[in-house]
Amino acid sequence: MTSGPPPEERPRYTRYRARPRWLDRFGGAGGGLDALRRREGPDRPPAGGGRRFRGKPITWTRVLKYVLTFLAGWIGLSIVLFLISAQIESGKIGGAVDSELSGGFPLTSKSTILVLGSDARVKGHAEPGANVGGPSRSDSILLIRTGGGASAKLSIPRDTIVDIPGHGRNKINAAYAFGGAALAVRTVKQYLGIPINHLVEVDFQNFPKLIDAMGGIDLHTSCIRSEINGGRRNGGQTLHLKAGDHHLSGTQALIIARTRKNQCNPAENDLTRARRQQQILAAIKDRAISPWTFIRLPWVAWNAPKAIKSDMGGPSLLGLIGALAVGGDSKTRILIPSGGEILPDGGAGLVVSDSEKRREVAAFLKG
Repeated sequence: MTSGPPPEERPRYTRYRARPRWLDRFGGAGGGLDALRRREGPDRPPAGGGRRFRGKPITWTRVLKYVLTFLAGWIGLSIVLFLISAQIESGKIGGAVDSELSGGFPLTSKSTILVLGSDARVKGHAEPGANVGGPSRSDSILLIRTGGGASAKLSIPRDTIVDIPGHGRNKINAAYAFGGAALAVRTVKQYLGIPINHLVEVDFQNFPKLIDAMGGIDLHTSCIRSEINGGRRNGGQTLHLKAGDHHLSGTQALIIARTRKNQCNPAENDLTRARRQQQILAAIKDRAISPWTFIRLPWVAWNAPKAIKSDMGGPSLLGLIGALAVGGDSKTRILIPSGGEILPDGGAGLVVSDSEKRREVAAFLKG
């Protein structure tokens, strides 16, 4: 029996498993010969020496860049929301008023803006039986001169007696009830003898939402006890404030702006109310440039166009805001009545002398 060659032994193989390359970034063991060489080179920390990051170091310059990028995006978002909201709200003033206005871009050219607030009864804020949505008179009449370096304000008392085109002599606030915004603009132009570029109507239903979006306003007031549209017990609004500093909500600010009869001081009149309205406008402006409003800027931008009705679109409204922001805070002048007059219907109103009117108009156009 012969013996054959011994059987061949099966070759032995060593199995190596490549480590995922992305793990090499964290300095772990393994990863192949090249990885070891990279980690253990003369300029590299030894293998297993800890975690390494290859990102750029955080510097003050980079932090400032991120902050500026965020601020630019925050402002850009607010502008977009403002323009969208303004576009949605556009067209609420009838086309008839356009023929009474001179137009123009309020940021770059001197412009006269007529601001009207009506005493319209709105749903949820009117006493029972009131004519909600019916004809209303202009509750406040304010002219603003702005743009091109101009800054002036002139208030016309609502009970001033004037000649209303097509309706004879009456209180100036009746023009809005007779013919809406178009007749109100025409009456003011005829009475003062000046052109009006744009119109802004304050929407009393949405005005409080703007102030609330800003987080309220701070105002120093005398004692106020006011009941609007019959007071709270009759479905209206009631406000009692002691003399001093107050942080007001939108609804409270609106009540103060509309208060004609203050039970704390029955001697107050339309001139007192006009001064109080200017205080509110100044408080809104102060709040608008505060850091708290910047934090709320997108919400403010969205609600601002809803608080007004205007012939201006979004870009022109932005121009108006810019003009008011850079134009300074001028003192509001008021047409001071020289006496009174009894109307044919028995009502009483105020009369402003021609000399007073010419003097105040000249100061307004010069501002």
